[in-house]
Amino acid sequence: MLSYWEKQSLLQYDYIIVGSGIVGLSAAISLKDRLPAARVLVLERDILPTGASTKNAGFACIGSLTELLSDFNNMPREEVLDLLQMRRNGLQLLRRRIGDEAMQYREDGSYELIGIEEEHALSQIDSVNNILRPLLGGEAFTLVNDKIDKFGFNKTYVKALISNNYEGELHTGKMIRCLIDIAISKGVEIKTGCTVKHFEDLHTGVRVTVPTAGGEEIAFMARRIAVCTNAFARQLLPELDLGPGRGQVLMTNVIPGLAFKGVFHMDEGYYYFRELDGRVLFGGGRNLDFEKETTTSFDLNPEIQQQLENRLHNIILPGHSVMITDRWTGIMAFGKTRQPLIRYHTHNIVLGVRMGGMGVAIGSAVGEQISAFLTE
Repeated sequence: MLSYWEKQSLLQYDYIIVGSGIVGLSAAISLKDRLPAARVLVLERDILPTGASTKNAGFACIGSLTELLSDFNNMPREEVLDLLQMRRNGLQLLRRRIGDEAMQYREDGSYELIGIEEEHALSQIDSVNNILRPLLGGEAFTLVNDKIDKFGFNKTYVKALISNNYEGELHTGKMIRCLIDIAISKGVEIKTGCTVKHFEDLHTGVRVTVPTAGGEEIAFMARRIAVCTNAFARQLLPELDLGPGRGQVLMTNVIPGLAFKGVFHMDEGYYYFRELDGRVLFGGGRNLDFEKETTTSFDLNPEIQQQLENRLHNIILPGHSVMITDRWTGIMAFGKTRQPLIRYHTHNIVLGVRMGGMGVAIGSAVGEQISAFLTE
């Protein structure tokens, strides 16, 4: 039962953002940059951001060679380049907004391990470089086979090593912490533990209903709202063209004398690993069982976890004795196309979902677009 004071002063906002991940926080910050006096509320279903924003591997993804080749085979060239440009723009905005030091951002490039099945990609390095050079300003990919021995990888599997010269890494937790702090400093309100049950465009505004712990419902009102819940958006809008994709991750103990640093890809980006504080973070394997991994459940898939361990021991760290100290999952969102879904749902409801596993790279740019839609 709400009081008169609550009804008068605590339920009315100019804009409401549903979801406090990278996209939601970025949209809220961009809104306050455009309209400093606007009242902006972010509603988050859980105590911490739910999805992939705090559960990813911290890759500032531009894309590996085999991933881009797959994109070129399945999408028009213009769409691939537009998406690559969005990744670049999003990362540049994120870096300007937070600062490299605050989120431990390093743009030292990355590497892709090429096995027998991917060797065909080597003949296309020059053609892909030619396509990307006008956008990136230099050579995107170079062959660095001399580092295979240095990094200690299993040469029975790793037939070549490609350097991606325009990719970076960051500390995911510090990135989100900074975005939260920036949003709060600009006057954004963030309410956690607020699962949006439904919303309704009343034409004069939008009513957003949230159940309370006591079983009642609270109706917030806003001029416009943005849905930034990525893989969970279909719980509110079942008709959307998107499906969840669960990503499995594990992390090792500190490995004395670890031979490599940086970030690495395998198998069209379906596997990825990096050195992190002397440990190895390794994730992926969704392509082993697309059907089972199309879920919003955060449970571990034992078969995929075992495959990650096998690759870790046999390919990445042969001859090393390691322990697995952490395991977790993150939920991404994918659709029939790699393009994110950014559009009006109704006149007063805007969508910014379906990041395709590229949220770190494109999230800030998507948030900027959402703020422009909301303030039109």
